Amino acid sequence: MAAPVQLTDVRKVYGTGPSAVTALDGVSYDFAEGSFTAVMGPSGSGKSTLLHCAAGLDAPSAGEVHLAGTALRGLDETALTKLRREHVAFVFQAFNLMPALTVRQNVVLPLTLAGRTPDQEWTAEVIRRVGLAERTGHRPGELSGGQQQRVAIARALASRAAITFADEPTGALDTHTAAEVLALLRDQVRAVGQTVVMVTHDPVAASYADTVVFLVDGRIVSELLSPTASSVAAELAALSRLKVTR
Repeated sequence: MAAPVQLTDVRKVYGTGPSAVTALDGVSYDFAEGSFTAVMGPSGSGKSTLLHCAAGLDAPSAGEVHLAGTALRGLDETALTKLRREHVAFVFQAFNLMPALTVRQNVVLPLTLAGRTPDQEWTAEVIRRVGLAERTGHRPGELSGGQQQRVAIARALASRAAITFADEPTGALDTHTAAEVLALLRDQVRAVGQTVVMVTHDPVAASYADTVVFLVDGRIVSELLSPTASSVAAELAALSRLKVTR
């Protein structure tokens, strides 16, 4: 069975001529069903670009991306939007909340747009687990930045999508809430076979993943199975030294 997210020799170049910047340089990787993968690397290594290309938010300059069994090359924006709506959830640094909607309405919005009936019990559980049970009737403007991030995370989890892409999902959260959120992501992988791809700079966050993939200069240079915070930190330090000496 094909992996839900497949990248084959993916290149992404921004600009042309002497000023061109290669963000991804021939990346091939399969993110297996029921896996939780953290993507790490020094600043400018191509982490977010990899996430955007894998999710169909940015088209690669060369190579192939398959998402939920569908080749993305040649799909128009309408087809891409439909594919993502049916199979994908996102947690990005921009919260993208609807200001006129309450916490609960924002959390179930993707399901509503997809014509699916929200699971009321699961929705309430997710909102409780991210620490917003007392804020379900509040609007984004009445919440702190960290609380808005929790809404974005709850929205992704409530949909029970087959694939979740997360870019620094715990960056605005306190340590306790971050641990709760990461545990929720890990539980979804184990309980329902969800595939989670998470970009992070935090070794503690990465330690919740099954596998950590390390990028340097747009290339995958190493992979760490069953990571711990200390083993991730040690690998990052080694890669930083490698980048400096090049």
